[in-house]
Amino acid sequence: MKTETKCLHAGYEPKNGEPREVPIYQSTTFKYDSSLQMGRLFDLEDSGYFYSRLQNPTNDIVASKIAALEGGIAAMLTSSGQAANFFAVFNICEAGDHLIASSAIYGGTYNLFGVTMKKMGIDCTFVDPEISAEDLQKEFKPNTKCVFGETITNPTVRIFDIEKFAKVAHANGVPLIIDNTFATPIMCQPIQWGADIVTHSTTKYMDGHASCVGGAIVDSGNFNWLEHADKYPGLTTPDESYHGIVYAEKFGKLAYITKATSQLMRDLGSIQAPQNAYYLNLGLESLAVRMKAHCANALAVAKYLEANEDVAWVKYADLESDPHHELAKKYCPNGTCGVLSFGLKADRDQTEKFMDSLKLASIVTHVADAKTCLLHPASHTHRQMSEEQLKEAGVAPDLIRFSVGLEDAQDIIDDLQQALDAMKA
Repeated sequence: MKTETKCLHAGYEPKNGEPREVPIYQSTTFKYDSSLQMGRLFDLEDSGYFYSRLQNPTNDIVASKIAALEGGIAAMLTSSGQAANFFAVFNICEAGDHLIASSAIYGGTYNLFGVTMKKMGIDCTFVDPEISAEDLQKEFKPNTKCVFGETITNPTVRIFDIEKFAKVAHANGVPLIIDNTFATPIMCQPIQWGADIVTHSTTKYMDGHASCVGGAIVDSGNFNWLEHADKYPGLTTPDESYHGIVYAEKFGKLAYITKATSQLMRDLGSIQAPQNAYYLNLGLESLAVRMKAHCANALAVAKYLEANEDVAWVKYADLESDPHHELAKKYCPNGTCGVLSFGLKADRDQTEKFMDSLKLASIVTHVADAKTCLLHPASHTHRQMSEEQLKEAGVAPDLIRFSVGLEDAQDIIDDLQQALDAMKA
């Protein structure tokens, strides 16, 4: 099936007389006829459902669709994108380990790796995504367990060179984890370029309507954990909490997702509600159509801003003048996303007046949904970061993140123009 068809049909094949739409299994628990059956589920000897903190049929159907869209072999849903990124890394890292991450990532993820996981004994080295392969190699340590980046960085909308990072990661025997939230599998499939694990904040374009918080992790099945057994004891040595199961031996290519589900979700419980998974599936059905419209609108807005005398700079990789345009053509040949960033020829007070004067676009924490919205990252999502960290992440003091929605493009442009006029009044 082509991507557009997968959005509608992947993950669920109703049989004769079964509901055509994905059912909501709104139940915390599931009944079995014998104690032996239940025991085998707890020992991972049988597959099935017994408690929704670990797995739920609705969630698994939607996760299967996302895996199909990304070209992975398995996926799991989480309660948020932040939980997805935490689980993705913590599934293979433990106290005393180290990871390498792009410095140009979402502020919440930067804090997760640089502050919270550091308290857990996991160190992170942040690198400029423009780093050369040779210099990247120098950042690896014997205890480095993974490399992390975002396909399209939030909020700087730079294009991450997936293939470059994948080659260096694999040369060092570690997987590459890519957050593909902004591009979605419609515009880019990182696994095709060497990514091993893909994460999403499904809260954004996948849901598409700002209705439900959620996340997802997709495993490509391509990384050979047993080949690097000394680095990943959690997957290649017995798990005593499951009577000595060795995930990589028992579950093969499904080892990573099985461990994340049966161990991390069991102990940390960041499950996505089945009702939210149902709403997410509705969003996925129109994802391909919406992403094309978002990209077309964003390009029109970017061109308008680029030509506007009140705008100091515009960052949108689909613009031919953008320094990441060639990378965008490589990884996202049909468009990147609906998010762009820009700065005004204005001081802080004037910038705030511009933002407050917008009538169609809303000032919200959210990004990447059907309605146009914006925020000022240095004051909002990245406000916990120091000036040095902001500079390292490429977040300029005047950067405005602008998420172009599905309204008529001219209406969005007219709203921007009247706000610019009000700013100067």
